[in-house]
Amino acid sequence: MKQFPTHIVAVYGIVENDQGEILLLKGRHRQVWMFPGGQVEVGENLMDALIREAKEESNMDIAVNQLFSVASNTCTYQGYNGYGTVPSKVMMGFTCRYLGGTFRESDETTECMWVSKDRVLEQLTAPDSIAKFKAYLDFTGGVDYMEYVTKPQFELKLQRRI
Repeated sequence: MKQFPTHIVAVYGIVENDQGEILLLKGRHRQVWMFPGGQVEVGENLMDALIREAKEESNMDIAVNQLFSVASNTCTYQGYNGYGTVPSKVMMGFTCRYLGGTFRESDETTECMWVSKDRVLEQLTAPDSIAKFKAYLDFTGGVDYMEYVTKPQFELKLQRRI
């Protein structure tokens, strides 16, 4: 049986355009609005991973600005595709700026939309995405740390500014 690493390292970005709107992508498999991001590959730095993921998922180019959030999803659960247990995940959230490109569907996404900051929470349904966006809205320079679990249901276990 294949094994995941001890932790999965992932990144996501809150991408803002010149009009102050936020990029949301609709996930192909979960059918929920989400932010661009994904797993960091072996030998890849965090910022390059986020730029690559945004390009793969949306065909858009972004600039990575500031780290605003570190989150630990500490639940583990049964794996898939021949993998054993899915381990804890550590996710870094970055503020990002849209540089250009036109949305194109991908293996992971079906559509995109730009939403004004004050309307983003109306579109999000995944509790972890809601918590991440609230951390973005509260960002004043310090990094927000969250610990949560997503299974069997979402539970925010810890949140503090570090």
